[in-house]
Amino acid sequence: MNITDLLKQAQNMQGKLKELEDKLGHIHATGEAGGGMVSVTMNGRLEIENLTLDPICVDNRDVPMLQDLIIAALNQALDKIKEQGKQELAGLTAGLPLNLFK
Repeated sequence: MNITDLLKQAQNMQGKLKELEDKLGHIHATGEAGGGMVSVTMNGRLEIENLTLDPICVDNRDVPMLQDLIIAALNQALDKIKEQGKQELAGLTAGLPLNLFK
């Protein structure tokens, strides 16, 4: 593979990365905690789009529990987005020699 081929691949990759970035805005994942009492939806850009709290979990006497549920739901949604992103990136980099400078 010569330098011209590498430059062409780099330009092609740049276009594909832009497509991936656009696609990530359309990927959504929802994480839940407490048996669905807390639900968080985020997009592939890691922006929170929705947070739903079951009124039963809003108890002034147990704010730490609610905080834990929100964190758990956020982390679950984030894990799902990361996995979807990995799958998209794997398809994007298929066939590219990523160990050029070994």
